[in-house]
Amino acid sequence: MKKVRAKKYLGQHFLRNNIIAQNITNELDTNLNKNILEIGPGMGVLTKFLLNQKLNLKLVEIDAESVQYLKKKFPEVKNDIYEEDFLKIKLPELYKNSVSIIGNFPYNISSQILFKVFENKDQVVQVIGMFQKEVAERLCAKEGRKKGILTILLQTFYDVEYCFNVDPDVFFPKPKVNSAVIKLTRNNRKKINCDEKLFIQIIKSSYNQRRKTLRNALKAFSLEEDKKIKGILNLRAEQLAINDFIILTNHVNRERTTK
Repeated sequence: MKKVRAKKYLGQHFLRNNIIAQNITNELDTNLNKNILEIGPGMGVLTKFLLNQKLNLKLVEIDAESVQYLKKKFPEVKNDIYEEDFLKIKLPELYKNSVSIIGNFPYNISSQILFKVFENKDQVVQVIGMFQKEVAERLCAKEGRKKGILTILLQTFYDVEYCFNVDPDVFFPKPKVNSAVIKLTRNNRKKINCDEKLFIQIIKSSYNQRRKTLRNALKAFSLEEDKKIKGILNLRAEQLAINDFIILTNHVNRERTTK
């Protein structure tokens, strides 16, 4: 079969190493569920290993050329290939119950994919994905400057694990960055003890002005200051733990907040 042409505007870098592909699919814990959604299968280097297992597998691929290739190569799954943009898909329409997501994600939309995962955290129980190494390190960071908005949001509801590095030479075309595979597994936290929308606003405001102390970064919020948050307000966003953001959220006076 004629190979698919990699398209730069789609951020396509096709993995061509079967050992790494199998190692990625081996990270999948099928005991959590059998509903598996693969994002951006390309020419199916992960797909062929997923099909060796008894899974309820569906594929989402935005590239029409890849879709045609996949339908010819894997006729057994041709009716479960969706030529769509994952970012626009409504997950409950694909799976009514929980789902695990796997993929060699396009780096240009990898953060957007994870924001969508966060929005669907009550349904997405697991994610195994290929990321730019720098992004993977930020997502897995437990402390320090590497942490960011997504780090906090995801680690609130997921256990995030750094699996292994991937060399640029195993892709075609070869990317200019190093890569890594990470795994997200839904933790036992069903909800947080504060207003979630406000919690997200507090995190975003804190990190958007990460050089400032929280006292200055959160001036748009009216905070009811007491001994619980006095020390927190003198810190910067990167110095805070998840529970610190929850405490801050619970000290917002909504009636007086201008944001």
